[in-house]
Amino acid sequence: MRILDTHLHLIYPDRFAYPWLAGNRQLNREWSHEAYFAEAVPLGIEAALHMEVDVAETDIMGETSFVLTLPRIAGAIAACRPERADFPAEIERLSAIAKVRGVRRILHQSPDDLSQSELFADNIRRLAEHDLSFDLCLRADQLHLGVALAQKAPEVTFILDHCGNPDIMGAGLDPWRDAIAEIARIPNVAGKISGLVNHCAPGWTAATLRPYVEHMIDCFGWDHVVWGSDHPVATTTGGSLTDWVRASRDIVSGASLEEQEKLFHRNAERIYRV
Repeated sequence: MRILDTHLHLIYPDRFAYPWLAGNRQLNREWSHEAYFAEAVPLGIEAALHMEVDVAETDIMGETSFVLTLPRIAGAIAACRPERADFPAEIERLSAIAKVRGVRRILHQSPDDLSQSELFADNIRRLAEHDLSFDLCLRADQLHLGVALAQKAPEVTFILDHCGNPDIMGAGLDPWRDAIAEIARIPNVAGKISGLVNHCAPGWTAATLRPYVEHMIDCFGWDHVVWGSDHPVATTTGGSLTDWVRASRDIVSGASLEEQEKLFHRNAERIYRV
């Protein structure tokens, strides 16, 4: 079963600035393309989409252009600032870069009202003109914000990152479960099976993750889910890329071959136009 990873972060501190990594002892180093694919290819990961790493704003264009020069990088989801009046010019520049497939604005660490302004919604609607998607990165308690935004931009495809970031070690399945069911009913939103292990205690297993993955698939359906590694962030709770791939395969092992293909590569190829 080949895999298209829809959520790979590459970190090159010698090239770009990552203000959020200051003091992060686990991640604040180089995480290279070569090291990732040395582990990924034997696992069946043939290519990846690069997900922006919240670089300094002055490095957004540079990061996007650079990663697209690397082998096996099938496309990029670039950083953007839809809350700004100059967004139309920004998206023109980004969409001119071949293989930019979508954009993302980090929202889970931003004030709730950032994504709820009319300017933000107006700018997100502009993505449809450029055939670009928008990755939603929200906490579980913010999923209603994603519902509101997606409803304001029905022509834009949204992909909910990291299963909506459930609080696995805290609140657990509820109220996340109902919030996922609500956002999954929005026809222009797809779900990304990624990032779950970031919310687990070390020693997590496939059994730990299974109810969350299965609920995502039950709500979104096999035609509207994609898979992502969230590497290297997913290594911060004691697991590895290999562990996450093996757990993912185990959880869906009872599904049909066609269903597994949809999750691991076919849906991503369609949704991100790879």
